[in-house]
Amino acid sequence: MHAAREQLRQRADYTYKFNAGTGRHGWLRLTPAYSVKIVEEIVTRYGASLNILDPFCGTGTTALSAVNHGHDAATTDINPFLIWLARAKTAHYAPASIGGASRAGAAALDLALQEAVVPAAEPPIHKIERWWPAGARRFLCHLKAAISDTAGSSSEVADLLKIAFCRSVIRLSNAAFNHQSMSFKDDSQGAFDLGPEAGAGFLEDLRHVLAGAAQNPAGNAVVTLGDARDLPACIGKKFDVVVTSPPYANRMSYIRELRPYMYWLDYLANGRDAAELDWLAIGGTWGVATSRLAGWSPSGEQWLPDDLPSVLSDIAHGDNANGALLSNYVAKYCEDMSAHFASLRHVLNPGARIHYIVGNSTFYGVLVPTEQIYAGMLREYGFTDIDVRPIRKRNSKKELIEFDVSAAWPGMGAPA
Repeated sequence: MHAAREQLRQRADYTYKFNAGTGRHGWLRLTPAYSVKIVEEIVTRYGASLNILDPFCGTGTTALSAVNHGHDAATTDINPFLIWLARAKTAHYAPASIGGASRAGAAALDLALQEAVVPAAEPPIHKIERWWPAGARRFLCHLKAAISDTAGSSSEVADLLKIAFCRSVIRLSNAAFNHQSMSFKDDSQGAFDLGPEAGAGFLEDLRHVLAGAAQNPAGNAVVTLGDARDLPACIGKKFDVVVTSPPYANRMSYIRELRPYMYWLDYLANGRDAAELDWLAIGGTWGVATSRLAGWSPSGEQWLPDDLPSVLSDIAHGDNANGALLSNYVAKYCEDMSAHFASLRHVLNPGARIHYIVGNSTFYGVLVPTEQIYAGMLREYGFTDIDVRPIRKRNSKKELIEFDVSAAWPGMGAPA
């Protein structure tokens, strides 16, 4: 294993960068999204049409890859915005809907540029001026209202226009993606020109979306709102293959990364809503979730590795600022994932194969071996043929690795 790690590379093609030019996979960017190339390499191992599950939907990467190869897919998430996006990415679009979206988008842009529509209100995102210059905000408010007016009653047309709108939201923003987490460029973008350049940008965004929409998948996807810690409650069938990338134990808030889309599309009304959703997620603490984490303690209801307490103790060492808080975070992450694996058994067919793409992490120099924690949980819950395969280096820190943790569910049916 050590020798294999030494030969690993960072591999940009195993990150979101590969997705950008890959049809519908490149519609919207989520900074920590995993690469469709990894998914494709796994999915294409299974030739016959199968039922494939992704219990951590994200932007729908696994579901879209699965249906593109003729499989049937199901995926779930607690975030309603991601549910909407995955449904839009895996939908079958009729030519009439694509043509209707093209015409409605051009009409909406004309209304927005002429400011011939009552503008939508600016989203209540904190320090919005840091995100978009005033002229860009004015244009986006008019464009959002115009899209609502021109989309008509077709949900397909509306979805395609909203995805193009989201692309413009990010393109016109100060958001930068040169780090693991979304950051900001300099605030000084200069004056915003409400003219041909703004219009050309939106039309290009729309053309990109419609080109992907024309490539309909061969299979079908079911996308449901639900909690991966209780899969039987949200998924009513069993699966042959699981391919997923759950949140990493790195305290990254996925809600934080999605704020611009979620505020502009009215999935968030205030920071409290964002923090409440973040608290429900596996991994990531932000806002009120952080204060709740400080008073959290393990339930004792889930199996946890015997060596986890020593890792938690090292993180919580008194010399580490916020060490106790981060120790609680890792403990909660592990408890949540243990509940997920216990739940997973009930939705698998005998002989099912699972693949979890996950990275390890460090806190104050203390390594959290997430891949080994997963392997231990899988072993405890009755999975067999467990394999931990390093895939790539995640950044310049040699100890940070991304893995494919795979296993099989034996042919004995679901546990009692």
